[in-house]
Amino acid sequence: MQPTRVNGDGGIPPDFAFLCRHGVTSGALAAAGQWARHWEVPVADAILALQLIPEDAFYRALAQELDIAYLPDDARIIGKAHDCDSLDEALAARTLPLAPNAHGLARAVAPDGAAVEMLLRHRHTFASNGVALVSPSRLSALARHRFRQEIADTAAGLTTQEPDLSYRSGPARWQMAALRAVFAAAAVWAFFAPLALLYFSMLLAGTVFLAMSFLRLFCLMLRPPLPPGGYARALSDAELPVYTVIVPLFRETRVVPQLLHALTAIDYPPAKLDIRLVLEADDRLTRAAIETCDPPSYIRIVTVPEGRPRTKPRALNVALAGARGSLVVVYDAEDIPDPQQLRKAAELFDAFPDVACLQARIVIDNWADGFIASMFTMEYAALFDAVNPGLAAADMPLLLGGTSNHLRAEVLRDIGGWDAWNVTEDADLGIRLARAGQRVMDLPSITREEAPFRWRAWFGQRARWMKGWMQVCVTHSRNPLQTWRDLGPARFVAASTLTFGTVLGALCMPFFAAVSAWALVTSWGRTTSWFHAATLGFSLVVMVCGTLALVLPVVVGLARRGRLRLLWLLPFSPLYFLMLTIAAWWGLRDLVIDPSHWRKTGHGLSRRRRYVPFTDSR
Repeated sequence: MQPTRVNGDGGIPPDFAFLCRHGVTSGALAAAGQWARHWEVPVADAILALQLIPEDAFYRALAQELDIAYLPDDARIIGKAHDCDSLDEALAARTLPLAPNAHGLARAVAPDGAAVEMLLRHRHTFASNGVALVSPSRLSALARHRFRQEIADTAAGLTTQEPDLSYRSGPARWQMAALRAVFAAAAVWAFFAPLALLYFSMLLAGTVFLAMSFLRLFCLMLRPPLPPGGYARALSDAELPVYTVIVPLFRETRVVPQLLHALTAIDYPPAKLDIRLVLEADDRLTRAAIETCDPPSYIRIVTVPEGRPRTKPRALNVALAGARGSLVVVYDAEDIPDPQQLRKAAELFDAFPDVACLQARIVIDNWADGFIASMFTMEYAALFDAVNPGLAAADMPLLLGGTSNHLRAEVLRDIGGWDAWNVTEDADLGIRLARAGQRVMDLPSITREEAPFRWRAWFGQRARWMKGWMQVCVTHSRNPLQTWRDLGPARFVAASTLTFGTVLGALCMPFFAAVSAWALVTSWGRTTSWFHAATLGFSLVVMVCGTLALVLPVVVGLARRGRLRLLWLLPFSPLYFLMLTIAAWWGLRDLVIDPSHWRKTGHGLSRRRRYVPFTDSR
């Protein structure tokens, strides 16, 4: 898109002509002035966003032009000070006090774009000794180092703001007591009447499975709402808000080039992008891979201080501190988002002021990598192209995907960010948004993603997911009456079905199906009591509805995604469900042994990722 020439002849911004002495051409400066007017941002921001000069070189040249010292490499900041008591305050003030030094400097200042223009126009107002200029990136690094302990302490988020909504403390005492009581009663019942216990258990499990089936089928009948007046209004570059993009990385050297290419391909004013690549402190290889690619200035590395738990949501909380954008999106390392996705999200947020979160559609693009990748593809097609859009249209809670969820930063901070102690922070965040009365919508824009296609990688990822969903169940059932009041009856039932039903289905569905099939075959026409007959009839209804709820969303999702050729794999779904059950029981084991352990999924292994067109599905 070319800038619109407005209010001026496109000449060199006079206050920035000094940059010509530092290698920036007059034509480039003139273009920066035009882009600044087009984006409605300060000229300094446009110069840096267009990469006309490196950020550090720009601020060194600015210091030279203003005859002010540039912060020496050996300068240190004061460990404690009264003027800035937190990272956010320091970044907002754009200044830090310096420890006594041989240079006689007392304070480091990193002016933003608007302040740079003011300084260049009113130089006399900054003729103060003891002040050193520094780039915003370096000031941010200094501030994060100074407040590293505070960041490490608060990165757990909910544990200080809403401890009851964090998994950190594990199950409540009453939950453990109730669980023991249920097991004791079941053991006694099994001793005296094992067959009755079996049928009763089938009725309970069947009720949950039937609710899940109805919910999935109900979603197929709903379509996303439109804003008043039709589709969302296209926003001009000047109207677009600042957008923070957070990408947590850990041992991801294989995908760094692909990731940086995908991020730089995003169609959004670079002066309004705040992209944060979040790295663990000891992940030197990924850091080196990023620095080798020399990313643009709006892509910055954020280091996570050492501490526990070592999880993705903790890294996200660290990145959220000091984020510039009013809107935030999370991407995974292997993601290739639609270049237009941020614009579409900003336009939907503008059209629906009451919406706090948008979930984009995740599409698997390596379905040719074998059975697991193909089944994963069908699973995601059903979820993101059929079920989730229906849930959003009905204003029901969503278990968000771990990537491509767009959020209002203010709302995200208000609810405490992500739960660092939950290994499926996305699902937990979806329930907490619903409990806070916030609305979630479907975003008809895709993000291409690589699915694990080897058994070990898939098993580890799915075991972690199941453990996390169990953590969601525990957290939000600690005080069921409060959860009921927060959600209301319909949303409470939907949330319970989504969370508890997912866990129960993964743990027990193959057993339920096998027992039901055996009972129907061996007892059909030979029922011994009304209870026996009711159980058999109910099992038949559950199996029929469950089959429809499995098949129809997959068919709809694959049809909307143009991949109906994968339907031949549907008869192999029982095998895939058996794999899910094994992973679920392993996840339960992990929940007991090491609840906050994060099973890392490797990326960049596929050589069969296929192009998927970035088209809307409505």
